[in-house]
Amino acid sequence: MKLLFLTAMLLCPLLATAQLAVTVSPVKTTGQKAIVLLAMTNNLADPIESARAICFLLDDQGKMVGQSTKWVIGGTKDRPPLQPKTGTTFNFVITNPQRFATTNLTAKVSFSRVLFAGGRQADLRREVVVTPVVK
Repeated sequence: MKLLFLTAMLLCPLLATAQLAVTVSPVKTTGQKAIVLLAMTNNLADPIESARAICFLLDDQGKMVGQSTKWVIGGTKDRPPLQPKTGTTFNFVITNPQRFATTNLTAKVSFSRVLFAGGRQADLRREVVVTPVVK
């Protein structure tokens, strides 16, 4: 039983690194703009050709006050693919017609599409892990 437990403990870190790891920083607001920094690391064996993410801004009541959808990796000619074992950052800038009523905003980020070199689509549930940074 101990051997099984030790084997599981040793394999867990190996399984956890086979992914696109995304860290979502706390929201920073200035007037009519909110900025959400994403730090992404490709821990997969293949280059990520493009990735599209959706960022929802929620107020302290859980009500959506803004959203944005962007290509955060690739997707355009001026944004290169993310090679294996490398990282990058992306700033989601979400504008609002008026000032945000509160500065206590939370960002919820999810990925709608991740494509590898060669056109293979990622399994978003297994190969993408989004972790918010606690304030």
